[in-house]
Amino acid sequence: MTSSNAAAQRLRDLARLRRVRDRIDREYAQPLDVEALARDAHMSAGHLSREFRRAYGESPYSYLMTRRVERAMALLRRGDLSVTEVCFAVGCSSLGTFSSRFTELVGVPPSAYRRQAAGTAGMPPCVAKQVTRPIRNREARASEPQLA
Repeated sequence: MTSSNAAAQRLRDLARLRRVRDRIDREYAQPLDVEALARDAHMSAGHLSREFRRAYGESPYSYLMTRRVERAMALLRRGDLSVTEVCFAVGCSSLGTFSSRFTELVGVPPSAYRRQAAGTAGMPPCVAKQVTRPIRNREARASEPQLA
């Protein structure tokens, strides 16, 4: 394969990956799995996962769960749904998996986040979203060592 053919193939793959990411953004509450996403993108599941991670820095599943947690945060701030209702509303089928992933990304369990969300009352939603945005492990600042 010549370099121009390789470059053209890379651009086609990037366009497919962008469509996969857009689909995840649109359909986060639907049952999505890597195999179905790959099939629709005309890629193998392994190739999709490798290329998605290379392009976006995380796996398709991780990206999907981050979208679900971001939406869950908004629903929990609203305060009219229980944690279980929020879990199912964002497309998770396991409360345990949802709670674990939520805690990993946000730093507190969903129930604690819901209680703390009262602190954003009256804040414009666009500001509340930015202030309460989940921080992935690689984005978190290293904490300063504590002197005893």
